[in-house]
Amino acid sequence: MSPESARRAEAEGYTKVKVFHDGLPAWKKAGNLVVSEPAALKELMGKDIAHVLIDLRDAKEAEKGFIPGAVSIPASDLAGAKDRFPGDKSAPIILYADRSDEEAFKTVRTWGYANTTLLSGGITAWIKDGGRTETGKLAAAISYVPKPRPGEIAIEEFKVIAEKASPDKIILDVRESDEAAYGMIKGAINMPDSTITNRLNELPKDKEIIAYCATGIRAENVFEELKKAGFKTRFLNAVIQIDKDGKYEITKK
Repeated sequence: MSPESARRAEAEGYTKVKVFHDGLPAWKKAGNLVVSEPAALKELMGKDIAHVLIDLRDAKEAEKGFIPGAVSIPASDLAGAKDRFPGDKSAPIILYADRSDEEAFKTVRTWGYANTTLLSGGITAWIKDGGRTETGKLAAAISYVPKPRPGEIAIEEFKVIAEKASPDKIILDVRESDEAAYGMIKGAINMPDSTITNRLNELPKDKEIIAYCATGIRAENVFEELKKAGFKTRFLNAVIQIDKDGKYEITKK
């Protein structure tokens, strides 16, 4: 998404625009600090998307007001709590306290949980952003049961549809045109996510529309847009690489 954002900035007249080409995946792989905003946590909670939320404060302090669903593991006890974390290393782990705790982030990250983040601004930012809190005892055990995001299509089902053209389904490539030029799934239609709103009349409502992009982020945005407009739709929530011949490789995020 960053190259397209750069193009839009340049179109607005900005002349000193650069793109961190390797992006967040490389940043995370290097073990650098990653933060998430209260709005992102609200989205996970609102869509009932599985995640692990850890309150790093002293247990007594946390009981005075904590984010719903949080598990209490004080920062002082975190190093010895590795066995309490889920076996699925792809689980989104969100840590928070009343201040930034980079040491806690590093501890969990070194255990192999690539999707670990610190809640930006901690409990204070959560409350300021209108986030709800509860009082009393926090959960002591982590429960993580992953499930698909709303509208997400299974990778294997997507492959079957991509390999065998179906008359009642359309595969929609929502990457920018220059990205699609390097390779598209055979039979797919390219319609960049930035143009969807103005091109809804080009899409049939009697077929299911399955959107994909490079990582699933734009595809999910298009799914939401199409769903609101009354289309039958799903999206691929995965990393996909496609060569000039239409051959592709899909990797779970």
